Amino acid sequence: MTVVICTLNSKYIHCSPAPWYLLAGIKEHCLPGISGVVVEGTINEQTDEVLMRICDKKPHVVGFSCYIWNIEATIRLIKKLKVIMPDVITVLGGPEVSYNAGQILKTESSVDYIISGEGEKPFALFLNDILQGKWPQSIPGLCFRDNDQIVLSKPYISCEQPPSPYTEEYFEALKGRIAYLETSRGCPYHCAYCLSGRCGSVRFFDIDRAKKELLLLANSGTKTIKLIDRTFNANSKRANELFLFIINNYGKAIPYGTRFHFEIAGDILDNQTLDILALAPLGAMQLEIGLQSFNDKTLNAVNRKTNLERLKYNIKRLVDNANLHIHIDLIAGLPYEDYESLMHSFNTAFELRPNMLQLGFLKLLHGSPMRDRPDKYPCRFSSRPPYEVIETPWMSKSDLQSLHRTEDALQRLYNSGRFTRTIEYLLEKISCSPFELFTSFGEYFEQCRCKRISLDDFTALVFEYFSKQTNIDKAVLRDIMVCDRLSSNPSGHIPLTLKIKDEIIDKKLKKLKKSNTKKGVRRGVAYLYSQKCAVYADYVDKNPVTGQYPLTKVQLLAD
Repeated sequence: MTVVICTLNSKYIHCSPAPWYLLAGIKEHCLPGISGVVVEGTINEQTDEVLMRICDKKPHVVGFSCYIWNIEATIRLIKKLKVIMPDVITVLGGPEVSYNAGQILKTESSVDYIISGEGEKPFALFLNDILQGKWPQSIPGLCFRDNDQIVLSKPYISCEQPPSPYTEEYFEALKGRIAYLETSRGCPYHCAYCLSGRCGSVRFFDIDRAKKELLLLANSGTKTIKLIDRTFNANSKRANELFLFIINNYGKAIPYGTRFHFEIAGDILDNQTLDILALAPLGAMQLEIGLQSFNDKTLNAVNRKTNLERLKYNIKRLVDNANLHIHIDLIAGLPYEDYESLMHSFNTAFELRPNMLQLGFLKLLHGSPMRDRPDKYPCRFSSRPPYEVIETPWMSKSDLQSLHRTEDALQRLYNSGRFTRTIEYLLEKISCSPFELFTSFGEYFEQCRCKRISLDDFTALVFEYFSKQTNIDKAVLRDIMVCDRLSSNPSGHIPLTLKIKDEIIDKKLKKLKKSNTKKGVRRGVAYLYSQKCAVYADYVDKNPVTGQYPLTKVQLLAD
């Protein structure tokens, strides 16, 4: 019996571990005569292309991993599959259907079964029953139709360590894409907007297995390994051991250039962990810290207990070390967070100067307390995935729409890393907060109606808008933007809006460019009129934390 396990990733670069866990479950728990194969696709592909890859395997059963970003595309795919292969058995699993099984089975006739919760063992047991011609009704987590009745099971949580997904087939398919590693399941927190707290208490996998898999992935050709533990530092002693394992093996058993991404709780970092992280090689680790809000009332309302002063201290210390890429998250639309409160949270977070500040928007996920308790958490949200909040008693629809424009400006100006010096100069000279700066430019950019825009044209808009602001020296702004461009763009190209026609200077810059002694390395050059010197960047040895190339300032020699 042939079984296809399909997932539609959000992008090709991602390689979800879910289907590979299920394949490993088949290998470990299934009877002889059952063979599994993974078929990957993306939500941006034509449905028919993925459909043909599934049909080519001539499956008896097809399982689908479902998330908020792929559920609509997955349902379209299943409907087409049932037209071509009406007898194929379709099984859904994943967080998007685990707490919504009844509604899916009621509305989607093309879906035969849903496995709620962890699926490695239940899916394999289900396949064994199908192979033997049994009615698979006693499988943990299994939801199905029985004539006109829908039979639901609570999400299955295993007390066993799941089989390793890192099979030979997995590494053949990975091909340098982002790899994901899980060393524990469950979460110590019970945040009202999240599902992780419903996945049971934290269960840590064998630490030697974690180290072995970490090395396997590091030597697979991938450059980025994301640890998907819900709170990696829930056990500080265990986290420290794994951090030290990476540090001690970096450049040896772990190739240089490999990056490890961790999701952590920032306020529970102790001094020992901070001291260990300070030892990490430049760019070897990335930390994502979900602070969500700096409003105590908001955090209490969503069951997020946070020591805000310790959180700020820890983030500042991590940022000051400058050896790790620090990513922090805010969520707009949470209870008691009005526009003014969100502005305060944003400015507080920005003042910490993380490498990335993500302004996200609340999603009301199936199974989350915020969705299940509208009496306690009143808000309007989209009925379609990803179920984003539209309005709350504290945040109007227009407020949230404005925040989307702020977020767009934040992404383009700050998180892109292309205007770092420019932002610092503007904040120094313009009497406004970081939030006001990004919001004002976001409103301006929206009026320009040019979401799809080249970097050169966007740079021109930035220069045009901010050069008209009070206290801005246009020549200084131009020079700072030139430095940003040279340090962040390895083409060495200076956009037309920042060029100054000067034949004498241009002649000297050409000599400076040709004086580059590093063979095969491109050099970008420019002249800074406000500083009366030249600047150049050789495009080698980019800082892996900031993404910037170093700049060198020199005096141009007289002819």
